[in-house]
Amino acid sequence: MNAKLIAIALLAVTAGVVTLYPAVRPTDAATATPVAIPSVDPSANQSPKVEVAFVLDTTGSMGGLIQAAKEKIWSVASTMAAAQPAPEIRMGLVAYRDRGDAYVTKHVDLSSDLDSVYATLMDFQAQGGGDGPESVNQALNEAVEKLSWSQDKDTYRVVFLVGDAPPHMDYQDDVKWPVSVQRASERGIHVNAIQCGNSSDTTQTWQRIAQAGSGSYFQVEQGGSAVAIVTPYDKRLAKLSAELDETRLYYGSESEKAEKRLKVDATTKLRESASVASQARRAAFNASESGKMNLIGGKELVDDVASGRVDLDAIPAEALPAPMQALSKVEQKAQILGKAKRRANLKKDMQRLAEERADYLRDKVEEAGDAEESLDHGIYRAVRKQAAEAGLVYEAEAPAY
Repeated sequence: MNAKLIAIALLAVTAGVVTLYPAVRPTDAATATPVAIPSVDPSANQSPKVEVAFVLDTTGSMGGLIQAAKEKIWSVASTMAAAQPAPEIRMGLVAYRDRGDAYVTKHVDLSSDLDSVYATLMDFQAQGGGDGPESVNQALNEAVEKLSWSQDKDTYRVVFLVGDAPPHMDYQDDVKWPVSVQRASERGIHVNAIQCGNSSDTTQTWQRIAQAGSGSYFQVEQGGSAVAIVTPYDKRLAKLSAELDETRLYYGSESEKAEKRLKVDATTKLRESASVASQARRAAFNASESGKMNLIGGKELVDDVASGRVDLDAIPAEALPAPMQALSKVEQKAQILGKAKRRANLKKDMQRLAEERADYLRDKVEEAGDAEESLDHGIYRAVRKQAAEAGLVYEAEAPAY
């Protein structure tokens, strides 16, 4: 069977799976393995983008909120993915404490590889602080200036500042928050402020930050007031998600393979450490159109060959996954075909279960009747209003849970 027929067969198997737009980082020319990739018009069929950075206070008083963030980041991603048209989601994180603590700031750059962002978030613990103001100024400045925000005019760019204490305004070498927020506005970045707890000093400053940043201010309980409900569908979704992860086959140069091993390691870490409910939320996101970039990323053999972007026969043997290198071309193509069929069936099952889970959660939240003041709804109200400027429409009345 020739390569053209194989590509057609694979495309038929994966009908209905959305097109991947791989973001391949440059590699060292001395180590890169040449791979024949058909040229693609970069302006064709571009997905809109949502870029969101959480600037998160990680001092000792924020333990409840940090745990809520670990549980709910996938729900936030699914909420943002529910727009029409379906966007590519990139997330980043700036964690901050204060001078004299174990660190002042740590940041994770904006990325569509949410598994890796989440794996880093899992390591954050609430410690330090305790003396009032924190290094909010430095954290906001780094969020605006050091993260890799895109320049696309139609991208929805947003910062969520989350904390319970005001900024130090007495550090002489700080870039003060009005300067950073002004810079954010110039770059089309909305700045929202979420206050945890009820400190009056924080309230005043957070409201001013949100107003200056064309954003929203809202207040939640110290623990975040996030909706956290375990469902009968969680274990099954988590299991299917793990099986879906196993359909990935990465290829390329040694440096590209090494990069993808880090992604696989992040996935393994979250499966071993995250709650079953959190894994179910990840599964629901990965089953969506927007979730494909997180699930697969670039240089993934099954999707690239199935889509027709890459001819398997043109890939050097050393660029393939090690277990495939000794196989014949017929065996390689049969393995890819089997992975593609398995992936399509798993995604179909996950999408069905995710819909049933969403219906179950909507009923439970409606019964409880107290979700309007939750972290989930506060974020969704801000996103729904602000993203319209970038042409994104959110029709749902409530966020994903």
